[in-house]
Amino acid sequence: MLAKRIIPCLDVRDGRVVKGTRFINLRDAGDPVERAGFYSSEGADELVFLDITASVEKRRAIVDVVSKTADAVFIPLTVGGGIDCPDFMQELLQSGADKVSLNTAALHNPQLIEVGAARFGSQCMVVAVDAKRVSGTGKAGFSDSGSRWEVYSHGGRTPTGKDVIDWVIEAEQLGAGEILLTSMDADGTLDGYDLDLLAAVTGAVTIPVIASGGAGTLEHLYEALTRGGAHAVLAASILHFGTYSIKDIKTYLTARGLPVRPTDIERHLDR
Repeated sequence: MLAKRIIPCLDVRDGRVVKGTRFINLRDAGDPVERAGFYSSEGADELVFLDITASVEKRRAIVDVVSKTADAVFIPLTVGGGIDCPDFMQELLQSGADKVSLNTAALHNPQLIEVGAARFGSQCMVVAVDAKRVSGTGKAGFSDSGSRWEVYSHGGRTPTGKDVIDWVIEAEQLGAGEILLTSMDADGTLDGYDLDLLAAVTGAVTIPVIASGGAGTLEHLYEALTRGGAHAVLAASILHFGTYSIKDIKTYLTARGLPVRPTDIERHLDR
């Protein structure tokens, strides 16, 4: 079994890390460069940097902050926010990003995934999906009974009418190398990931899926990686505000029988 990855998420607005609940009521969580350096030294496996208002404000991610963040870490860095063309992908990759995360622009122009994968490789292409549970309304793509999940764009502000399962399958076919799946219903609640959503998506695609939205306890992380089938877990609130450390998470998951990469401290002690 491949090692499960623990990935802190830096949602950045106006140059500061923020965290809210269901994409609103944002609280300040510090400087992105300082946060990134701290998580890297703690033993995080990767980092995700999302400029959460770039698409809404019709601008691109803050390249200088991305560059400084990349300089502060020694682990893979994924960057998203207003990425609307391959040239900007290249600019971010040259600024230190290892992967780019596409959301709104890819929904408007799915071929952006295909072009990016051909130019930079599928391993660089992460498709972020903001999903919200909806009741059957009779619209195309939605059943008349039960619930499904709809894709939202523009930082969770705009419903697209796209079914989540249909979209992740299309994204994989176009060349996406990974899905970053956020439950808008669970985000910031600390009540746990949407395991039904996770299981549906991981069962529909063969590429890795990162679970995002709802982590409040160590058990929630374990459930996402087992019952939900996720390959990695994204966490924000429980890390930013000191509830748990990366070491706490990895120690717990190891005790529960899941493979994780050792932290730098553990690697040093093993020498």
